[in-house]
Amino acid sequence: MAQIQRWWLRYGWQLGLVCVGIYCALVLRQEHSMLITEIYEFFSRPFQVTVSRAEYLQDAKVQELQFRITELENQNSQLQRMLQVEKKRSASEQWAPIIGRSGDAWWQEVLIGKGKSAGITIGSIVEGEGGLVGRVTNTGNSSSQVLLISDSSSQVGVMVSRSRVMGILRGRNQSLGTVEFFVRDADVKAGDIIVTSPVSSLFPQGIPVGRVRSVDINKQPAPEAVVEFIAPLGLLEYVRVSHS
Repeated sequence: MAQIQRWWLRYGWQLGLVCVGIYCALVLRQEHSMLITEIYEFFSRPFQVTVSRAEYLQDAKVQELQFRITELENQNSQLQRMLQVEKKRSASEQWAPIIGRSGDAWWQEVLIGKGKSAGITIGSIVEGEGGLVGRVTNTGNSSSQVLLISDSSSQVGVMVSRSRVMGILRGRNQSLGTVEFFVRDADVKAGDIIVTSPVSSLFPQGIPVGRVRSVDINKQPAPEAVVEFIAPLGLLEYVRVSHS
């Protein structure tokens, strides 16, 4: 104990000075940092851009108008394509907009904005950009219900364009369908184009339907192919309707 007292009497004042020095250094460092920050803010303030609430709202309105213009341009391009195709089509064919579609039945059916008053009848053929979409199953005065070929209850007589082998296409409630062929040695391979069959009772011959993605040659009693639909069934906005 006596040694500690002697040490303290000898070095205590030096330890105190060190602590005071450290404290002062910390205070000066903090104040120096704050001083630098204040100086920076003072000199940079004239160059800082302040945006008012009115300017924010104005920018939002400009962006909205730009988006609307872009959408109108896209719609105009689509209508121009439709008009070009319309010139080459017969009078029995007409374009109709998609006006209704349920999220629970997205791949099963759609509602189009034309009906009996426009000459649409049950059984009318519905196509989109690329190929077959489905057929009309119910009509009202100004709208019609379309059963999509992607619906699991849909059946379409089809054939392989290359080999002329025929089968039945069934929907799978997605952008893919399944073709069940009639013969065991069906000549079909990935990449083949599938079109409507000449013996189909519901659709005219030769309408593009899809492209073969894969083939199960071991399927019994005949090979089975997975087909990706050509028409973008999940993105339909307009369809072309014609009499069967």
